[in-house]
Amino acid sequence: MRAVIQRVSHASVTIDGKVKSKIGNGFLVLVGCENADTDEDITWLSKKITGLRVFDDENGVMNKSIMDIGGDILVVSQFTLWASYKKGNRPSYLRAGSHEITVPLYEKFCKELSNNLGKEVGTGEFGADMKVELLNDGPVTICMDTKNKE
Repeated sequence: MRAVIQRVSHASVTIDGKVKSKIGNGFLVLVGCENADTDEDITWLSKKITGLRVFDDENGVMNKSIMDIGGDILVVSQFTLWASYKKGNRPSYLRAGSHEITVPLYEKFCKELSNNLGKEVGTGEFGADMKVELLNDGPVTICMDTKNKE
């Protein structure tokens, strides 16, 4: 699994002109799955995200997690995180997972992230044409790949 985690002041997902989810202070997480991803990847990534200390403490030092600040999370599926751009100028998405495998992985990831956070996470809609709006705070943007844990 690959994820781009952005610290945001607010974020929302709109589908067909209707806001599906919106959050205040917290993380916008763009996540892409491949067929080789497993429950172990879900567990590792969800723990990493909820434990990530990138929010300011009382001294202005990034030392607090989303759990510490009671923040929100919005998760949006994004197969383009698996783009291969080595040949030519049109990206290939061959490593992006198939719907049959990635939809259950995405749903399970959102559920585990909600369990870890202690409240529901906002979501987009898998495969939909989504308009994502955010105010990146910092900016702070972290990229994670469960195949590069070390």
